[in-house]
Amino acid sequence: MQLSGAAQISQFWTVCQRSLFPVVEEELGPLSEKHKLLASAFVMLELSDGQGPRGGRGRPASDPLALLRSFLAKACFNLETNQALLERLKCDEPLRRLCGWPTRRSIPSASVFSRGFARLAESGRLEQIQQRLVGSVYEGRLVGHVIRDASAIPVREKPERKQRTPPPKRHRGRPRKDEPPAPKPRLERQPEMKIPEMLADLPTACDRGCKMGTDGRKYWWKGYKLHWDVSDSQVPLSCVVTSASTHDSQVAIPLAAMTAQRVTACYELMDAGYHSEHIQAYGEKLGHVVLIPDVERQNKPAVAMAPAQKERYGLRTIIERMTGRLKDEFGGGHIRVRGHRKVTAHLMLGVLMLAVDQVLRLAS
Repeated sequence: MQLSGAAQISQFWTVCQRSLFPVVEEELGPLSEKHKLLASAFVMLELSDGQGPRGGRGRPASDPLALLRSFLAKACFNLETNQALLERLKCDEPLRRLCGWPTRRSIPSASVFSRGFARLAESGRLEQIQQRLVGSVYEGRLVGHVIRDASAIPVREKPERKQRTPPPKRHRGRPRKDEPPAPKPRLERQPEMKIPEMLADLPTACDRGCKMGTDGRKYWWKGYKLHWDVSDSQVPLSCVVTSASTHDSQVAIPLAAMTAQRVTACYELMDAGYHSEHIQAYGEKLGHVVLIPDVERQNKPAVAMAPAQKERYGLRTIIERMTGRLKDEFGGGHIRVRGHRKVTAHLMLGVLMLAVDQVLRLAS
């Protein structure tokens, strides 16, 4: 079903309630709210197997579309492992048939699910599906506020040991003619780069990160960090996963560029960790009003926001609630896979289900 704006989304939800759900319940039996959310996601995300015609010798491969639907069900029902997903599919007939497995014997083994997830993670299809969903939801619509933040993603993975290289020795005074210039910081290089180059320049290895908690204390974790933009309608717009040690500000410009390609926005809201003249200038170049709290520097007190700006900045708490929902309801709080691509795919499945759930809430 092709979506194009708020009116079509509202019409889509009405059709689901009046036509889709009654037909499915007549065929499969009573559906819970989670079943209905999953069935709506299958239609709204316009899923396809993404492969050409199959052929050749050997045993027929498992249906990639059914595998993709099953992984979305795993995020929807907040299941921790593939084994838990298999057990749920075997005992939940409506869920099994919604995902595309007609009988219990047709459900593949855990190893098939594991290999299917690895192929899905390497393909990058989930990012394409999210981009298409955001474009269809906000077609012809204006996003008032883009809210940006990052969250810790702990995993069960051994951190990669960093190779410390000493900085090149430089003599005092004017640099020599044959001496290479010092490399520019990442924030200065990013505005001159394209999005794929900016993303390729970010660290993605598993390592240790540190963050200041709400109680004013530092806490450490090993794993990754999720950087994302959300709208003031609580719909995820763009996501990037990096190493845990990556500072939030290093991903602000790539996120701003990705979001600007998908939606038209007016404001960007970020916390004080993003305070940088390069981030401010890049957002203003995109035509946005960037609101970042000023920080106190040596011999220069922080400049307070105007009352109207302060009121707008209060919307930034939306992304904290969305982070809680992603981790508590859609699988973001328990990750049992290893490697940057697989962790990204696991989080993207939860982000997609969170986006569909929020879009349907807006339409109802």
